[in-house]
Amino acid sequence: MSINAIGEYFGVFLILIGSIMAVISAIGILRLPDVYTRSHAATKSSTLAVLLSLSGTFIYFWATENFISVRLLLGITFVFLTAPVSGHLITRAAYRSNVKLANASTEDALEKLFKK
Repeated sequence: MSINAIGEYFGVFLILIGSIMAVISAIGILRLPDVYTRSHAATKSSTLAVLLSLSGTFIYFWATENFISVRLLLGITFVFLTAPVSGHLITRAAYRSNVKLANASTEDALEKLFKK
């Protein structure tokens, strides 16, 4: 087995794991009780899913065609930097708009800071 075949299989494996993580993220968005936990599912696991898929695509094309895509590297960087920040800002806006926590939540750590 050549090194190119190993790289090809590894790229395909990363794409497969990324697609499984995307399905898990979608299930989390549908099943979780409030906007805060849904935001967590949307940003953490979907960021991982996109990063795995783009990394797998990068490795696949690098192994099969000796092609290094700058667009894929920029996409990986862009998603890695912007998705967690946007999830944080959406959650912060929801909290400041007084969106209620789920009934299962036991503690509001920010209540002392923002409620007067």
